[in-house]
Amino acid sequence: EYERLLPHVAHMPMWAIGAIVVVVLALVACLGFCIWKKCINKGKKPKKVRERKGGRGRRKKEGEGEGEEGKEGEEEEKENFGKLEFTLDYNFTENQLIVGILQAENLPAMDMGGTSDPYVKVYMLPDKKKKFETKVQRKNLCPVFNETFIFKIPYQELGGQTLVLQVFDFDRFGKHDVIGQISIPMNSVDLAQPLHEWRDLIGGEKEEQEKLGDICISLRYVPTAGKLTINIMEAKHLKAMDCGGLSDPFVKVVLQYQGKRLKKKKTTVKQNTLNPYFNESFSFEIPFGQIQKVQVLVTVYDYDKLGSNDAIGKVWIGYGASGVGLRHWSDMLANPRRPVAQWHALLPEEEVDEALKKPIR
Repeated sequence: EYERLLPHVAHMPMWAIGAIVVVVLALVACLGFCIWKKCINKGKKPKKVRERKGGRGRRKKEGEGEGEEGKEGEEEEKENFGKLEFTLDYNFTENQLIVGILQAENLPAMDMGGTSDPYVKVYMLPDKKKKFETKVQRKNLCPVFNETFIFKIPYQELGGQTLVLQVFDFDRFGKHDVIGQISIPMNSVDLAQPLHEWRDLIGGEKEEQEKLGDICISLRYVPTAGKLTINIMEAKHLKAMDCGGLSDPFVKVVLQYQGKRLKKKKTTVKQNTLNPYFNESFSFEIPFGQIQKVQVLVTVYDYDKLGSNDAIGKVWIGYGASGVGLRHWSDMLANPRRPVAQWHALLPEEEVDEALKKPIR
């Protein structure tokens, strides 16, 4: 068979033989190249996989790095409320907690001019019976106070109380803004030795308006006789001021004309009640020409046999008042000779006194 093919090959032209040789060589070369490439790729593949994995790891690490930087940025962006230097000491012989407010630093600017008018309010929770305030330091972000306040509290009662140091920005014409505060649970302080330290202020929420109770007052004015009658009718839901959860309330009525005190009257004391009924009337002679500028200040006190009487809350009615106090006065003037009764929510005494100091617009 091989011999039979030879004559055919012998009779093939040279160019055909050359073409066959070239094709065969090309096929061999392709086959060799493919084998070589496959071998090379096998050797490199793990490296590529490793690189990919490594890349993912690097990207992850970079991401983590960015996250950490973000966290750092957030920490840096945390609002600064400044810090306060204070002292605490306890006089065991006199049962006195002595609080020193020394100075503040790096307070935030609360006013348009890039400054603040800070002062510090000092009080104890939960009762808030006694509150102190430092003087206002005008236009100062690093104010020096150097003021001392004394709370007379038996040592046994201190553990359940919290001292609050609250920094405010004073505003002559509006509500004072809270800059920041420090709360110190007294059971966390060793009072065997004086404490003197700096602490960062934390964002102070506005002091919650404490519910002090309500009082019902009737007003009647007779223009022809120039006679103003104030009837203290009753009070309800008064704040408990005594240890037993009750109070011994009485009411003081002060009449002022253009800021000057004219007269004052008091009701009788009602023992052990938060919902006293008084129904006591007081009459004042006020000429018709002056009635527009009269202020009626009604304060509910808790009577104390041994110490000073504590104010539970206060109401301002008449000239310069706002809200219910102004509306009640206007209703009385619009209805001469007729008694006009109205319930008033009691406000903290210091808040009303502060409002009275402001110029009436």
